[in-house]
Amino acid sequence: MTPPSALRAPSIVAGVLIAVGLGLCTVPVAAQSWPEKPVRIIVPWAPGGSTDIVARMLAADLTKRLSQQVVVDNRAGAGAIVGMEVAAAAPPDGHTWMLTSTGYGFIIQKAKVDLVNSFVSVAMIGTSDSALVVHPSFPISSVKELIALARKRPGEINFASSGVGGFPHLTTELFMLMTKTQMTHVPFKGGGPALADNVAGNSQLQMGSLPGAIPFIKSGRLRLVAMGGPKRNPGFPDVPTIAESGVPGFESQIWFGIFAPRATPTGVVAQIHGAVNGALETPDMVRRLDEQGVVVSRRSSAEFAKLMEFETAKWTRVIQTAKITGE
Repeated sequence: MTPPSALRAPSIVAGVLIAVGLGLCTVPVAAQSWPEKPVRIIVPWAPGGSTDIVARMLAADLTKRLSQQVVVDNRAGAGAIVGMEVAAAAPPDGHTWMLTSTGYGFIIQKAKVDLVNSFVSVAMIGTSDSALVVHPSFPISSVKELIALARKRPGEINFASSGVGGFPHLTTELFMLMTKTQMTHVPFKGGGPALADNVAGNSQLQMGSLPGAIPFIKSGRLRLVAMGGPKRNPGFPDVPTIAESGVPGFESQIWFGIFAPRATPTGVVAQIHGAVNGALETPDMVRRLDEQGVVVSRRSSAEFAKLMEFETAKWTRVIQTAKITGE
């Protein structure tokens, strides 16, 4: 006699196959259908800055890769908080991401959103050194000369930034803490407007990310004095680091990464991660980012999340030590 269990097995298998055929196993089917419409990448900074440049390069590649239009939506304001709030409130279906970089205005402003709790850390894109650039008329040619002048004229030197809590702001605050100097902060809504102010000569210097400054450095409208990375930048081998120029231990690099609303399904997060990393694996994208001073640094979502926790703690200490408050 045939065992009852053997009689039941075919029917169970058939039931599963029918369920799959009818689309009852919705999780795999939903994941496979992504993306179903154009994808929006929110950049919480103004156009023209380093983060915006990286976002537009990536969007162009992903538009072809995903067979859907990928558009950049700049939502600047309040040290990136405006864009972060828009991104965090977006439907968690994988069609709205946020591409941002080192910036912790949300800590200073005690915002309701933050990078660790309001988002999923999807994919890291890369890193870039901070760059100390000055207007050509500014009478310093080295870090030591800047320190001496800042100590001689406390508060009289203006530095532009992408906004309160942004990378240029925090990098300069770290520099002032380590050199016991005082300069005046002039915040803007993004790296682009800050660079424009510096180029116009209204502010004397900026310690921002390298990508946005490169065109102005090459054209001679800004002068590159030093780099903030742990070692000399291969693209500018003759330019010393800030650490070797009289501030031992100084290090400040910007990161760029993709985030999604917290409730985004893990399957969709995995697909976004795969698409972004697929773009970063192409020699053309690596070359184009390198030309902008960005070194590709691919990490798993879990590794990127750990980096966010470390970076948040690091810059929180700077914010607290410098007693930075909102505007």
